[in-house]
Amino acid sequence: MFRSKFSAILIAVFIGFASVLMGASVVNAQNQSYDTSRLISIGGSITEIIYALGEEDRLIARDTTSREPVEAMKLPDVGYIRRLSPEGVLSVNPTAIIALEGSGPKEAIDVLQKASVPFIIVPESYDAEGIVNKIRKTGEALNVPEKAAALIKEVQADLASAQAAGEASDLKNMRVLFVLSTRVGRITASGFGTAADGIIKLAGATNVIDQFQGYKQLSNEAIIKAAPDVILMMARGGDHGAGNKELFGNPSIAATPAGEKQNIVRMNGLYLLGFGPRTANAIRDLSQALSEFKG
Repeated sequence: MFRSKFSAILIAVFIGFASVLMGASVVNAQNQSYDTSRLISIGGSITEIIYALGEEDRLIARDTTSREPVEAMKLPDVGYIRRLSPEGVLSVNPTAIIALEGSGPKEAIDVLQKASVPFIIVPESYDAEGIVNKIRKTGEALNVPEKAAALIKEVQADLASAQAAGEASDLKNMRVLFVLSTRVGRITASGFGTAADGIIKLAGATNVIDQFQGYKQLSNEAIIKAAPDVILMMARGGDHGAGNKELFGNPSIAATPAGEKQNIVRMNGLYLLGFGPRTANAIRDLSQALSEFKG
């Protein structure tokens, strides 16, 4: 009996050591091979999904972007999603880590993936299907596929309703410029393939910047040529969040229809760009806010 227990221990140690050497934790198709009783979530939408699934009791920590629901703020903060420290993440002794695609920096993620703690990455895309996929993958990771299926059904119906409302508002000719930053007087805006681009399209409007992917600084000429009807920004302060006086005092912004009429919409960043369970409501709110500038 002693020999049997000793052999089992040796096998367990060998598997854990092999996982470290291989740089990955092996998970079977039923997601039964790892323990999620002490879980860290990295990514605000992932944390929201875990709460929406009713599995929040597993959470022992979260990242800085995980600010909803408010109960999540009581959990220890292991750092910002794109500036993670492996030491900080592992210091709370998790049994598993679930992270949104794009977490970083790469060096930190490489270290975490090589640790003996299972590290699950959830893909991100900025459309309705992306939200559904996040819920599905999170449900699989927590081994609650039935709960995930129920939440997906609810979210899909809500998203379809919100998109239909946006289409009914007839905003397709509404030209929106999403401004990420106004730091040192330079406008950094959203091109295609971003969360901002995705939410603008879901609301039924048009992102005026379609010449590049991601977020980039715009020249004054590019801003004037884009001729947005409305400026969309996250509601935040600091160097990145200009007040209306500063924003519309920018000569290039002032020369656009949005600048002339001072048309601006500000919304909470996670709510607007999170692509999680609350996105249908964000679509409705954005559509309604944009509708006020029609005509």
